[in-house]
Amino acid sequence: MMHKLVTVANGKLWWLFLLVMGAAMIGIALYYQHVLSEWPCVLCIHVRILFLLLVMVAILALALFRFDKVRLFMHLCVVMISVALINRSWFLLATERGWQEGECSISLGMPEWFAIDKWLPDVFSAWTSCGYTPVIALGITMAEIIMLISILLLIAATVLFVLSFRKPV
Repeated sequence: MMHKLVTVANGKLWWLFLLVMGAAMIGIALYYQHVLSEWPCVLCIHVRILFLLLVMVAILALALFRFDKVRLFMHLCVVMISVALINRSWFLLATERGWQEGECSISLGMPEWFAIDKWLPDVFSAWTSCGYTPVIALGITMAEIIMLISILLLIAATVLFVLSFRKPV
């Protein structure tokens, strides 16, 4: 089992998985927004940006795969993105459940030089305030699913980061 995990940590499969998963998460969010008219809030857009960052890291890792130090750094980036996803999804879930007051506005809070909501408004503009996410299936909301995915991603990313220091046998 450990041998297989070391192989995954040092192989391309993990990066392909992250690329597909990140793109799928963004695609699902856009489907809910543009087809089902479930408007995104600021926290939802933050999650989208983090999934886009995950896709970009995966592409970079695949492009520079043969460089061990770059690959290690990309593993560390995935761990950090996972932590940020847990943070954003926790605030989203806590706001949805009423565990905390929703303190989000329509502004993303990004610096002027990173006006992603102006560059791609159909993808990265917040259209509503926080407090509600749609039910996906079996009474499970989008916030709950994103929280679960973020936790599982952090566990997998941390294990693979540690194992990436080992070379496959």
